[in-house]
Amino acid sequence: MKFAKGHGTENDFVIIEDHDGQLELSPERVQRLCDRRAGIGGDGLLRVVRAGALGEPLADGIADEDWFMDYRNADGSVAEMCGNGTRVFAHWVRSRGLVKADTFTVGTRAGAKTVTVHSFDEFEAQVSVDMGAARVTGVSTASMAGESFAGLGVDVGNPHLAAVIPGLSAEGLAVMTFEQPTFDESFFPEGVNVEVLTQLAEGAVSMRVFERGVGETRSCGTGTVAAACAALADAGYGTGTVSVHVPGGTVEVEIFDEDTRLTGPSRIVATGETAL
Repeated sequence: MKFAKGHGTENDFVIIEDHDGQLELSPERVQRLCDRRAGIGGDGLLRVVRAGALGEPLADGIADEDWFMDYRNADGSVAEMCGNGTRVFAHWVRSRGLVKADTFTVGTRAGAKTVTVHSFDEFEAQVSVDMGAARVTGVSTASMAGESFAGLGVDVGNPHLAAVIPGLSAEGLAVMTFEQPTFDESFFPEGVNVEVLTQLAEGAVSMRVFERGVGETRSCGTGTVAAACAALADAGYGTGTVSVHVPGGTVEVEIFDEDTRLTGPSRIVATGETAL
């Protein structure tokens, strides 16, 4: 089976083309492919499939001929959305000639996403994703390594708890102990991605994330959108542009009244064949 490997701010993915939806992708197979010792390794897997071949109901705005990002977490579970993965997915289909336009629709389980590939070659690209509205669901708490913190619940097509920690520096964030958080399961019945971030300063924040079904990752696209929403709210703003620094790099998040946009890099680092 042919594969590629790519990442968006070091949030890395196995890429599999399966245009007609013929590939059997069991959770166990996804786990093997994403295994960093015995497999290819990745935070998740992106299956490139025609929306009409997916075999699932499609959200409004997704046509059968659109390319659909069938995203799986590293544990094999199906995920609604992945912002960094969408950038890498868009880079792949544009650079491989599967689409001819720079702006096009990518189907996801969180709905149709408009993407714009600003620049690209075979290996590198700069991509924006219109992520849709970020919906604040309330305030909740989580605990990690014996510390409890309050955060803003934000739905970005998947659930997030973004916690702004007053007085936390980027250096302090970098040395925090990150482990499986506990959270209010009645508030987040399907689990949650947890972001911890600094307060907004000069239009920027630093963030770390523990992703549902994966663990701590170097970046999380939907998480950066949730973090930007929380940082702006903490600073008394409803909209704005935030540079979000994650361990894997920096992305720009724009928060509008009824939409959000994520812009950042994509890199394809390898192609090959696997027997997995």
